[in-house]
Amino acid sequence: MVFIFVIILILIFCLVVAAASIKVVKQSEVKIIERFGKYSFTAEAGLNILLPFVDKVRAVVSLKQQTMDVTPQSVITKDNVTITIDTVVFYQIMDPVKAVYEIESLQKGIAYIAITTIRDIVGKMDLDATFSSRDAINSQLRDVLDEATDKWGCKVDRVEIKDIKPPADIRDAMEKQMNAERNKRAIILEAEGKRQADITLAEGNKQSTILNAEAERESSIRKAQGIRESKILEAEGNAEAIKKVAEAKAEEIKMVYGAIMASKPDDKLVAIKSLEALKDVANGTANKVFIPFDATKAMGALGALSEVSTKKTTSK
Repeated sequence: MVFIFVIILILIFCLVVAAASIKVVKQSEVKIIERFGKYSFTAEAGLNILLPFVDKVRAVVSLKQQTMDVTPQSVITKDNVTITIDTVVFYQIMDPVKAVYEIESLQKGIAYIAITTIRDIVGKMDLDATFSSRDAINSQLRDVLDEATDKWGCKVDRVEIKDIKPPADIRDAMEKQMNAERNKRAIILEAEGKRQADITLAEGNKQSTILNAEAERESSIRKAQGIRESKILEAEGNAEAIKKVAEAKAEEIKMVYGAIMASKPDDKLVAIKSLEALKDVANGTANKVFIPFDATKAMGALGALSEVSTKKTTSK
């Protein structure tokens, strides 16, 4: 019975030793291990074996990015206005050993530096500048905090001002100013809209006048072109008619010539017909003139006719 009791005690002791020796570390965490009160090593994520009753977990440190709300602080601006600023800090522990051993409370250290830095930065700015320069304040605050916390193994990634609250009377005055600005913008926009409408109407009238003038001009051009084309067609018709008449006259002369030649005329008849043709030419009524093929005979005939005419005149 005593033997069994001893075995049970030994098993319990082994379990206790095993529990004290085996430590499981979660992902994105580390554990700072001390041996006899002094830093020994950093247990990484996974299974770690410690010396029982000798090694002790000093702290569990998260390696994730962490957020910390800084207590809202009353700050006096350059123009002596007291405002309340609410800030949040985003930071990450890069060196767990420094974060544990270099400062008693990392978050308190970050908060105190953030408060003093905010008061220093905002104290150099007017009230209006604090509202319009949030990004500049955030950037300056982050730079100061990141440099100050580097010795603590911490990196400040971002600082954001969540809210800036001025006193109630200042808020009322700002609301009145904003309402006045909104009314002013509304009046300006209304006037600008009316002005733009007038400009648009004037432009429309101008374009309408231009289009009407262009239409009248185009109409006049088309009318002139119509008259011109009409006259051209009329002239072409007249020319075609004259051509047809001339062709008819030519055909008539050709037929007469053919008839004369068919009757085998003598030189005197040919000369007479030639004189008649020359007479038509002189009067401007003939378009084509019949000229005998044998010019010498025609001239001889003309000469004979001339002599006959002269003799007749002399006898008279």
